[in-house]
Amino acid sequence: MSKVVVVTGASAGVGRATVEEFARRGYDVALLARDPDRLAHAASDLESRYGVRTVAIPTDVADADAVEAAATRVEEGLGPIDVWVNVAMATVFAPVSKLTAPEFERGTKVTYLGQVHGTMSALSRMRSRNRGTIVNVGSALGYRSVPLQSIYCGAKFAIRGFTDALRSELIHDKLNVHLTMVDLPAVNTPQFDWARNKMGVKAKPVAPIFEPELPARAIYFAATHKRREIWVGFPTVKAILANRIAQGLIDKYLASTGYTGQLTEEPLAADAPDNLFEPVRGDYGAHGRFDIESKAHSWEMFTDRHRTVFWTAAALGVITGVHWLAKKYKV
Repeated sequence: MSKVVVVTGASAGVGRATVEEFARRGYDVALLARDPDRLAHAASDLESRYGVRTVAIPTDVADADAVEAAATRVEEGLGPIDVWVNVAMATVFAPVSKLTAPEFERGTKVTYLGQVHGTMSALSRMRSRNRGTIVNVGSALGYRSVPLQSIYCGAKFAIRGFTDALRSELIHDKLNVHLTMVDLPAVNTPQFDWARNKMGVKAKPVAPIFEPELPARAIYFAATHKRREIWVGFPTVKAILANRIAQGLIDKYLASTGYTGQLTEEPLAADAPDNLFEPVRGDYGAHGRFDIESKAHSWEMFTDRHRTVFWTAAALGVITGVHWLAKKYKV
């Protein structure tokens, strides 16, 4: 009997790459996202290419009741949920001074509470069976915030806190439910075309950029191996370790590069649609517009299997980088 995976944010970006990764491994797939047409297209593609069963359920993860109803439909249509992957997110590119309370509320509900809702619905079913895996997708920005993405960064910090708290509770309860977290670097996804943006120019991921198939492979690996957490790509490791070593220095560094590194010089149309409150129509697929610049590989598997070698090299690299920054900024 095939295993069943649920993926939120499944119709585009990392979520779209993730459902394909699980489908090619033989999993039956439940796809959750808001846009029904894009969901249907993604599900049809998986069925025709991999011969798996799918169910596509239009769902706003900010709505706890909708997520719970979706979980019920999944088990009625495909069977018991083995793996639940929380990917759905929302962001706004803008300084705090230009943001509104409703934007903070919406971004937090989607990115943070969306993962809480998914986790709770999955866990309520897995607890009774004493088995299952939940993958929460985090970010390097859940360890080190950057300017212009305070909504997203705050939500990713919250996800990490929630995940750590719940993990200890599962250990206390002696439950055979695996909770893991996968922290991502900058990824070439459509979010840079449809995220709300108040900067007047188009946004871009901070280089180096990775293709969405890389985090999809890491998510699958995390779901099928007993790992507490996986940091995908050296940029993620560098950001996390550098922030632990020299927070004040990184504050100054990002005061400059945090702007130039996230913005292009290409004007943004004043009437450009965004997906904060409603989905942007169209089948965007997994990739954004940065294919030429993005990398297909990193060390995410190497780091997990050869930890001592990697951590030694990473620490030396970060210390060298911090020393260079200290000289540059005269700290």
